Amino acid sequence: MLYWFLKHLALGPLLRVLYRPWVEGLEHIPTDGPAILASNHLSFSDSFFLPLVVPRRITFVAKEEYFTGTGLKGRFSAGFFRGVGQIPMNRSGGTASDAALNAGLEVLRRGELFGIYPEGTRSPDGRLYRGRTGVARLALKAGVPVLPVAMVDTEKIQPPGKVIPKIARVGVKIGPPLDFSRYAGLEDDRFVLRSVTDELMYELMQLSGQEYVDMYASAAKEAQARPST
Repeated sequence: MLYWFLKHLALGPLLRVLYRPWVEGLEHIPTDGPAILASNHLSFSDSFFLPLVVPRRITFVAKEEYFTGTGLKGRFSAGFFRGVGQIPMNRSGGTASDAALNAGLEVLRRGELFGIYPEGTRSPDGRLYRGRTGVARLALKAGVPVLPVAMVDTEKIQPPGKVIPKIARVGVKIGPPLDFSRYAGLEDDRFVLRSVTDELMYELMQLSGQEYVDMYASAAKEAQARPST
């Protein structure tokens, strides 16, 4: 209920007026049935603008910290993300992420849309970073298409660390669905998972026009945070 209230009556109309989001490739979104929307991740606001332009409901994964904060801000954050039906994701990878992926699998089995950021975290500098293989495992287990999605200019309105976004136009590009059915049954093969992930990231690079960096965004953030010697 909160998802649709915000989209159509509260936040959505305001965002449309202020940011005038444009969208390309909306015809690639299936009118029914399951699919994964795999997006680059430039800004916190990505999770607002993509659902805004897609007619169907999207269930996203969100970082676990949004659900576990303390104090008034933490309680508000947890209540908001739970209220709009988002799924907490432990971003350390491996088995720690399995709960979120299993919840995503249930979303897809219900015939719904599931949104995920293959990079695992926001880009620290606007470039596209190496993808995590969770999206590939999920796609092969569920046997569903993956739609590459490029958010455009959202980092300009709300870069990392900025709480209140500035006003500027943003866009969304949705690419044709990627079919990985040729790898059915191989969701536990790490070489297949990496191949599927790299194919997806290549499509995201082509769609977004971003420079690609063959390292994880989390590692890039850690490197930036280390004091220079």
